[in-house]
Amino acid sequence: MRKILLAAAVIPAMLMTAPLAADHYGAAQELAAALSGEARDGDRARDQYRNPTETLNFFKVKPGMTVADVVPGGGWYSRVLIPYLGAGGTYIGLSPDMSRSNNPGLAERWGEYAAKFSQALAGWNVDGAKAVGVNIDELGEDDAGTVDRVLIFREMHNLHRFELVHSTLKGARALLKDDGMLGIVQHRAKPWASAEYTDGGKGYLRQQDVIAMVEAHGFDLVATSEINANAKDTADHPRGVWEMPPIWGSKNEALKDLGESDRMTLLFRKRP
Repeated sequence: MRKILLAAAVIPAMLMTAPLAADHYGAAQELAAALSGEARDGDRARDQYRNPTETLNFFKVKPGMTVADVVPGGGWYSRVLIPYLGAGGTYIGLSPDMSRSNNPGLAERWGEYAAKFSQALAGWNVDGAKAVGVNIDELGEDDAGTVDRVLIFREMHNLHRFELVHSTLKGARALLKDDGMLGIVQHRAKPWASAEYTDGGKGYLRQQDVIAMVEAHGFDLVATSEINANAKDTADHPRGVWEMPPIWGSKNEALKDLGESDRMTLLFRKRP
C-alpha cells in the first residue's frame, strides 16, 4: 500500500471545497500569479508556444485539485501547477512502471523518480501545493480514485516507443476519481504519416492513433483543441521533432523561427 500518496492526496481532498468553489475570476487570478512567479523566469519564453493558461483551462484544472503529471522531466509545468494548485492542492510527479519497459537503460532516468523528486523540487524553488514523487508500480488500492486530473505533456511518444502506454494508462485510470479526466498534449504527425515514422522514435504521433490508444484503456474523448497547433510545422523532419525548437537539434535555419512543434491537445474522461 502506498502511504505517501494516500497522505498527500486524500487529506487535501477534505480541504478542496473552498478552492474548487472559487469563481472563474479567482482561479484566473491564481493562474496568472503562478505564471508570473520568479521560479518561471527561465520558462516564460516558451509560454507563447505552450499556452499554459489556455491549456490548463481546457483541461479544467482548478486550485485545490489533486493533479498527477506524468514524467515531469525538467519541471516546466511543475513550476506552473504547484503554485496554481495552491496549499489545498496536491501535485504528483508520476513515473511509469519501468519493469514494463523494453528499454532497461531508461530505468535510471525514470525508474527512481520518486526517490529523486525531492531533490528536483528543491531545484525548482516553488511553493504551493503539497508535492510528491510517485512511481506507478508503488501505488496501492488506497490510492485508487484520489486524483482529479492526470496530465501527459509531450510524453506519449516515449510511452509508446518504450512499451509503457498500457501500464501508464491503466495506472492513470485507477488513480482517477469517477469523474476524473486525462489531458494530453502531444507532438502531432500528419494523418497520412507512415507507421514507421509514428512509432514514437521521431516524437510525432498521429492524433487518431493517440485517441484510439487512450479510448482502448477505458477513457472517452471529451474534446479536442487546436490551442497548441502550429501550421508552420510540417512534422516530417528526418530526425523528428528534435529538429524543431527549442532543441533545434539539426540547426536547420529553415526551422529556427517556426516556434515549437504542431501539437494535439486532447481531453478524456474516465469511462464508468
